[in-house]
Parts: sequence; structure tokens; C-alpha cells
Amino acid sequence: MSTTDIPAPGNRRDFLTLLTLAAGGAGVAAFSWPFLDSLRPGDSGSVRPPIDVDVSKLPPGQQITVVWHGSPVFITHRTPQALERLQQAALAARLRDPSSAALQQPPYAANWHRSIVPAYGVVVGICTHLGCVPTYAPTPDPATPVANWPGGYACPCHGSKFDLAGRVFIGAPAPYNLPVPPYAMPTPTTIRIGENPPGVSFDFSTIQQI
Repeated sequence: MSTTDIPAPGNRRDFLTLLTLAAGGAGVAAFSWPFLDSLRPGDSGSVRPPIDVDVSKLPPGQQITVVWHGSPVFITHRTPQALERLQQAALAARLRDPSSAALQQPPYAANWHRSIVPAYGVVVGICTHLGCVPTYAPTPDPATPVANWPGGYACPCHGSKFDLAGRVFIGAPAPYNLPVPPYAMPTPTTIRIGENPPGVSFDFSTIQQI
């Protein structure tokens, strides 16, 4: 684990923590959001600046997890094959909200890939059921964690499953897709979490559930 920009006691800046660089099917360890919330400074009333994440060295198929406002945010570099699967009608038929009708994302992420650009997925890594952190399982598998697994996220607590766009599967206890935070891409390889693109207004507090 490596950490950057950790604030000193009393510092009111937001902080960015690199929790993991997942290789292949490896992912962030399963633990609940209240534990992650304890990692941030106790300044919930302050206004925090956005954080920039450089994804220029993030290989396709891998993911990093950063902490934003005390919550884990998954940033995934999706492969062309993964993007093809996200567009399949057979996958959409297995999802509760394939078109992102519920307000769980900014308007610029209300699309089939739920992101600004298809290659990079950005979602808050908190299961919308009871707040556990889903495991990154990007590799398709005929049987695990479910039959005809297309790749995505599996919650270790109560079994909710999400695809690589964070869309929840039908039958999962989680009622909503994983939230997408406000973010912008000031450069093709910089993701700025906590700031909307120019000319767009989106308040993260208006989402259905986190």
C-alpha cells in the first residue's frame, strides 16, 4: 500500500490514498465503508477540493482504488473486450437498471458505460445494499461468482453483483447501481474526482443511495 497527500492532524485538505493496483482478477480486500470512513480527518463540515488521479500508467484490465471524502472510488481501465460485453443485449437483460434510469450518476455518465469516456470507469466502491466494499472480478467465467459471469464486482457480504459499469444484477439484494461521483477529465489521462466538467452542474448529495 502506498499513500500520497496524507494530511497532518487538523489539516482540512482532502486526501488521496492508493489502496491497490489490481493485477488481472485481483481486487481490493473486502471491508465495510464505516472502516474506510474512519480513515479520513474528522472535518465533515469543511469544503474539500477535488483530487487528481493520473491514470497514464494504469494498464487495461486493471484497477486502482482511491479515497475521496472518506469513500473508496474504483477507477478501472476497461479493455476493448470488456466494453464489447457491456453493450451486449444479453447482459442488459440480466441487469436491474441497464440504462441508468435511477439517479445514481451525473448526467454525463447516464450512458451504457456510465462514464465520460468508455475506457475509464469511475464508481464509488460501496455496495448499495448495506455498505460493504465489492471485490473486483473483471475476468469472465462460466461459473464463478455466478453462471456466465461477464466480469464486474461481487459483494462479499450478501452476494450482490455488478457489471464493470457498476450496474446491479437482477436478484441482487442491492437496490441500485453503484454511484458515480462527480468528476472531470482535464487531460486524457487525468481524472479529477469531485469536480464536474465545465458547464455541468451535479450535486452528489442528490443521488438515490450510497
